[in-house]
Amino acid sequence: MNDYQLVSDYKYIETYKESFNELAKMIFKIDFKKWYDKGCWNDNYICYSYVDGDKVIANASINKMTVVSNGKEYKAIQVGTVMTHPDYRNQGLSGKLMNHIIDKYEKEYDFIYLFANETVLDFYPKFGFKKVQESIFSLNISDLKIQPAKTNTLRRLDTDNKNDFQIMKRFAAERIPVSSILGVENNEHLLMFYFILAFNDAIYYIEEDDVIVIYKQEDAHLHMFDIISKKRVEIDTILNHIVSADTKIIKFYFTPDYDIKNIHKELITESDDTLFVRPLLKDGTKHFLFPLTSHS
Repeated sequence: MNDYQLVSDYKYIETYKESFNELAKMIFKIDFKKWYDKGCWNDNYICYSYVDGDKVIANASINKMTVVSNGKEYKAIQVGTVMTHPDYRNQGLSGKLMNHIIDKYEKEYDFIYLFANETVLDFYPKFGFKKVQESIFSLNISDLKIQPAKTNTLRRLDTDNKNDFQIMKRFAAERIPVSSILGVENNEHLLMFYFILAFNDAIYYIEEDDVIVIYKQEDAHLHMFDIISKKRVEIDTILNHIVSADTKIIKFYFTPDYDIKNIHKELITESDDTLFVRPLLKDGTKHFLFPLTSHS
């Protein structure tokens, strides 16, 4: 193997940062530029990359975060953006990066986890990761007593509007976990990624309840991606603001609290994002789903 250099934590080194972004655009069709130009790349996101000269040829990134499960806090590392330039594959670079990350963090953190697509399901078990089955959660609107809000100050937020962007940054920094069953903290950088790049047309602020909701209505389905608040808010209150006459089913992209009546829970059998955890945690929760906006 050629003697490539391992570099890391280069968010202030333009050459590497831009090369990393070019590789991400090539492999994942993701452009990080708007995200980092807006100052959202913080110390909780660290790239570990092999470079050939000034060119990033392979990468695995880590996200430092706190996972809160049933009231217990865990220090966690989420691995993401694992990629190798096509010209440099079959040299074991991703494996070396995974081993480097595990060696560096496994003693300091409670667990390491990641989400893998179907092309790499055999790769991560080689490093001690175990596959974990998540669940999907939904709710039939007929099981709810919806009372339209008396006053509705639902307003779409625009990431290119300076004031709106400051609201998002403040909420991302101060949010509480979306669920008492499973949620995350200290993942401001990831939530800002979803605000700026993934859901920039689906972010709404409910002023009287001081809460941000990311959702989309498609035909009869209301897709509830996240609820970002600084204090506990009843989900019924939020639904009163956003449910339309067309809504029949609400689909959640996080673990809603079980005290919501008639919530439908079902284990996921097929997924583009399979959860792998190392070491395996047993906290007795059968049905759970990591918040979509915490995926790296």
